[in-house]
Amino acid sequence: MKTRFLLHEEELPHRWYNVAADLDRPLDPPLDPRTNEPLSPEALAALFPRTCIEQEMCSDRFVDIPEPVQEVYRRWRPTPLQRAVNLERALGTPARIYFKYEGGSPTGSHKANTAVAQAYYNMVEGTKRLTTETGAGQWGSALAFACANFGLECTVFMVRVSYDQKPYRRAMIRLFGAKILPSPSSRTQAGQAVLAMHPDSPGSLGIAISEAIEEALHGERTKYSLGSVLNHVLLHQTVIGLEAIQQLDLAGEWPDVVVGCVGGGSNFAGLALPFFGEAQAGRRSRPRFLAVEPVVCPTLTRGEFRYDFGDTARLTPLLKMYTLGADFVPPAIHAGGLRYHGMAPIVSRLVADGVIEPLAYAQKEVFESAVLFAQSEGIIPAPETAHAVHAAIELARRCAETGEEKVILIGFSGHGHFDIAAYDSVVQGIG
Repeated sequence: MKTRFLLHEEELPHRWYNVAADLDRPLDPPLDPRTNEPLSPEALAALFPRTCIEQEMCSDRFVDIPEPVQEVYRRWRPTPLQRAVNLERALGTPARIYFKYEGGSPTGSHKANTAVAQAYYNMVEGTKRLTTETGAGQWGSALAFACANFGLECTVFMVRVSYDQKPYRRAMIRLFGAKILPSPSSRTQAGQAVLAMHPDSPGSLGIAISEAIEEALHGERTKYSLGSVLNHVLLHQTVIGLEAIQQLDLAGEWPDVVVGCVGGGSNFAGLALPFFGEAQAGRRSRPRFLAVEPVVCPTLTRGEFRYDFGDTARLTPLLKMYTLGADFVPPAIHAGGLRYHGMAPIVSRLVADGVIEPLAYAQKEVFESAVLFAQSEGIIPAPETAHAVHAAIELARRCAETGEEKVILIGFSGHGHFDIAAYDSVVQGIG
């Protein structure tokens, strides 16, 4: 049975897909927190390059991928679509399970798709340094890699609990030439304020974002780069879904269910949105879209859909999104990339409209499914990715009970090679 479908290099997508063209109404605009009025594009110029701001506001259905970005993409893209035949056998299910494997990128996750684009646009516009935050380290290492490719300096604020849990992610970020600090840190006023109140704070993405933005605003020829949430970030990630559609065509398949993990929403949206676009155009049926988060950070399943800040120090514009509140600090779970209080406005809108269904699972059951996947398929999922794997396994088990032959597509956002300590605690029954 053929289980791996890899497109030829010349079939790498040349354009990203912009879902804004296919929404039934415009997204609620970001607001200036000083006036509560829609934010002007000029107000973002201190943080982002002009092209990313234009993409943030863009309503064109497709956006060209610059050739220098494609050139870097070709090092690992197109990524493989694989069928999890051994997992299907282990589950005794009639379901056909496919996964779009993003773990083959230079830093082991989907994050490089937007990191390369953002670093390129900044380089073209004369930026010399980028600052950012990172949760589990996938984004920080991706941006460090991208900056190394385009001659930029990079400063990364890594959430303290992940900084301590994941030493090899720290090492990778440094290997690509970036500077890394645990967050909250004493380097910024935002970090100092948190440490004054909570000296042992495990940190959060909201805190780390505040520190990275503060650093960017005070740095010469320095901009800020975000790895999820914003429209232009989700746009860059749609290369995943565009490839997957072509690959499923090669396999003669179309998914009944598309499932991915969600922290800020970028990997899930990157896979799911092109399938949504195909359905909106009337070319295909619309799959079920399942967005999976941890129960301890239940942004979509327990949060409120309202305007909120994207960071703890309230330096960002107000975004209309599902949120647990800018001050929310989640427990120190291993899936550090899913520990964010908010959600991408695009994903939030589609959840509010009933297009995307949110699910939440506990860490123990998620890791148990990840172990089964690793033993069956020989690939260790990142703890974040494991949430999508668990949801897919639950669906496949129901198919085994009902006899339904569903096609399930997993967004496999990254590998878990730097998370072996977490897996070791699970298999020993102590995690």
